[in-house]
Formats: sequence, C-alpha cells, structure tokens
Amino acid sequence: MSQQDAPATPDVAALVAAAAADHPDRLAVVEAGGRGLTWAELDDEVSRVATGLGAAGVLAGHRVMIVLGNRIEFVTTYLGVLRAQAVAVPVNPGSTVVELAGMLVDSGSRMVVVDERTAVPVRSAVGRSEVAAAAHDESRPLPRLVVLGEPAPDELAYDDLRAEEPRPVPPLLDPEKLAVLLYTSGTSGLPRAAMLTHRALLANVDQVATVEPPMIHSDDVVLGVLPLFHVYGLGAVLGGVIRHRAKLVLTDRFDPEGTLDLIEDEACSVVPVAPPVFAAWRHVDALAERLGPVRMILSGSAPLPAETVEEFSAAVRVPVHQGYGLTEASPVVTSTLRSATVKPGSVGAALDGIELRLVDDEGVPVDGSAADDPGEIQIRGRNLFSGYWPEGADGPGADGWWSTGDVGFLDADGDLFLVDRVKELIIVSGFNVYPSEVEAVLGEVAEVRQAAVLGTPDEHTGEAVVAYVVPDDPAADPESVAAAVRARAEEHLAPYKRPVRVEVVETLPRTVTGKIRKGQLRGQERRKALGILE
Repeated sequence: MSQQDAPATPDVAALVAAAAADHPDRLAVVEAGGRGLTWAELDDEVSRVATGLGAAGVLAGHRVMIVLGNRIEFVTTYLGVLRAQAVAVPVNPGSTVVELAGMLVDSGSRMVVVDERTAVPVRSAVGRSEVAAAAHDESRPLPRLVVLGEPAPDELAYDDLRAEEPRPVPPLLDPEKLAVLLYTSGTSGLPRAAMLTHRALLANVDQVATVEPPMIHSDDVVLGVLPLFHVYGLGAVLGGVIRHRAKLVLTDRFDPEGTLDLIEDEACSVVPVAPPVFAAWRHVDALAERLGPVRMILSGSAPLPAETVEEFSAAVRVPVHQGYGLTEASPVVTSTLRSATVKPGSVGAALDGIELRLVDDEGVPVDGSAADDPGEIQIRGRNLFSGYWPEGADGPGADGWWSTGDVGFLDADGDLFLVDRVKELIIVSGFNVYPSEVEAVLGEVAEVRQAAVLGTPDEHTGEAVVAYVVPDDPAADPESVAAAVRARAEEHLAPYKRPVRVEVVETLPRTVTGKIRKGQLRGQERRKALGILE
C-alpha cells in the first residue's frame, strides 16, 4: 500500500501510532548531536507525555505553550498535547519577556514547557503584572512551568511529566476540535493566534501527500533545520515526515558550513529551507559535492527570485521547488511540483482539495489571468483555519473563501505568480513582521514623536527592518534618539523584528490627507541599495 493510499486517521498524533505499528524499529527522528527515537519509541514517548499531561491537571482544550528549539522533546511534547486533545501553543524561543507575557495572557496557557535557556524569560513573563491580573480576573491559575533541566520550586521537571506507565487516551471523535494556536500577524498587522483544528492539520498533510512526484518518500532523510514553532517546520516538514514515515534530522540552528556537514553526515535527501539559505550557501566551495545526497530542495515561507532558483539549480544540479503557504492554511497552498512545467517567478499550482481565486478591491472575482490585471488571492479548502483566537474572528466566510492579503495572478495553466502584498508585510528569514507592530513599540519611546517602519532588501535575510523616526525634540542628538529606539526594540521585540538601521529625520513625507508616504521612503531605500543615495 502506498503512503498516498494510507488509511484515514483522526489526527496527526494517530499517524505516529500507525507508523509505530508498521515500522517499529525504523528511526523516526534524530538530533544532530546523536540522540534518536524509533517510531515505536516515539509513539511510546508521545503516550507517556499525553498521560502525564492528564495527571498534571491538563484537560482537553487546555492550552500548553511550547517554548523550545528544534529538539526531540519539542516533537514529543507537541504530539503528546495533540494526543491528549489539549491545545499546543508553539512560540518562538527567542521571544522577549514582553512578547511571552502577551501570548500567555492571550492564550490562557495552563502549562509552559521550557528548557534551561528559555526558562529564564518565561519565568520573568509569568511574573509580570498582566499575567497575574489575568489569572486573578479569570479565576485560572498561573501557568505551571515544565523544565527540561533543573526546575525551580513549584515547577515540574520534564522527566517527571512523563508518565511511568502510559494509559490509553480516548480517541478523537470531533476533528473540528482545536489542536494548535500559532501566533501570526494575520491580515490585520497585529499579533493574533490562528486557530488550527485537527481537521485542518490533517487535511494539509494529506493534500501535500497527493503531490506527484512526492515531496517526501518513506525512505527519505529530511533535514529539520526550519524551526518547529513555525508553521512551515511544524506542518509541512514534521507533518510530512510523520505522514510518509520518513526520518527527520533535527538541528536547532542554521549554519552554512555546519548544516552542510550535517547533510553529508546524515545523507539528507530532502532539504526544506527558507530563502536566506540560498544567499548563505552561494559562495561555499564545492557546494554541489557537499549536497551530493540531496535529491530535492524545497523553499517556502517567502518568495524566491526566479534568477536565484535558476542559478542555484544549475550550480548544484539539484531541483529547487518552491511553494506558497500561510499559517492560516496549515500551511501549504501551492507547489511548483504541481506545475506541468516550472515557470520563472511562479510559486506553482494549487494542491488537490484547495481552490484559488482572485478578487478586486470590492471582493468581486476577477479573471486575473494577465500580469497587468492581478487580484487579491482568496483560498478555500479543508486545510483552512477556523479564525483567530479566541472568538474565531476573520476566518473563512460562509462560502468557505478566505482572503489572504496577498496579490497575484494566475496563468492559463493555473500557476500562481505573487505580485505584491495588500498589507505592508516584511518577511525576515521567512518570519512575518508587520510594520504596525514595530511602530507601536517605537511610538512608546519618549524621545520619538513619529515612527515609520518598512522593509529593505537584505542579502542574508531576504528583507530587514528599517525605522524612520522623528525626534520629539528637534534639537536632540540623533545618536541618542537612535540608541533609545534600539534599546526599546531589544526589550520588546524578538531579534528578527528589530530595526537593523534607525534613520533619525526631521519630518516624514505625507500625503495631502496626512498618511505617511512609505512608497517615497521605499524609493529612498532602493536608491541607497543602488549606491545612488548615501
């Protein structure tokens, strides 16, 4: 029986049990440092965690925040939460105390799983006044920390969370139950948690599995360098590995030379990465030889220039396929593997079970078959989220269509080409940054009267954040103003959201209605990039 014809299962965690039954002794996941689990061992660990969560007071529907890097315990915790029918809340382990506190309050997480590094900011976040106030007002306890390492008083060691004897968990009867909350800026520009059900997660895993030729074979070794807290790593990589019973090689960070060594050592055959990786590998010696075990490179999370694909594919003699996806779509929507021929600039055709259409500014469907007549991309399919936490706002309409906020056009073959973004999204190393979020933080700096944030091209990260600020005191020292901005950003924003450059200016260009003319600022950035403007 092919993996495409695998029997239906109620959720992603159940796929692990099926793999354990069929291939108990085959390696499922290994870390770069050498630790590993077979499918039988992984299934056993997932059951121990699920049982332990229940014993610790976590009930179905309770939220469990996961603040870990790419390691085996992330996988076992995430799948254990799903098996226990609780709700996983994976977040960036590089989040600041302020960001963590905000997500704790918003999600109402009852438990947080951390390691010795992330325990420090999480403890500070739990101790903040807004978290205590939320716990008091809603009569819910402060979140309990589970620590990989030495716990503090009132905390639980991860080894103690794992039950000595796993117990059967009632099967999932309702696939519409919430499975995961993933924080994203969404289409509003404000951090919100996308509500992904068991139905949505499993639907996308199955949709990806229908692609021919397959993205992942059962005998593939898949590189797990993409962060598991990100929907690309969580859904497309981990979900795909579980669905196809492949082997996942985890590493906690990308290093141009070190990651290539890992690919060689582990004979990785499928390499999913984000666009900045191509720039980092561009000048590495003997790159084609070092990528010798690789049969396919998959790129996602941000558009990849056509010339980069052509140049890289020719240099390493490995096909590079890219796709289009969103957190709200669990995540994969299109893939160039679905295209009859790979076309420069295209992100491919929609997966089976996913519909695409283009609409104009009034929401009316348009032809959109020409580059000079694009429209906003709407999608429909079982992989879509159920709206934003907690009330399910701004989800798919009654007809099932959801507006992505991206603009593109579809050619006669159904291949999608991305043109622009409705919102002013900045994509840094594959992570979404909304200017409005950064501007809100910078606007709280006492020395700043106005701020405008935009993206600028960056060779290593694709785009980077740049801030233009007007000082509150025109006579203020620009260096001290910029230093205050950087200090505020460091305290309140994750590293990828922080401005790499702060421009202190007398005024910001505005339209006649008072709106900041960011197009003019972007023009200045382009001229700087070309060396025309210093």
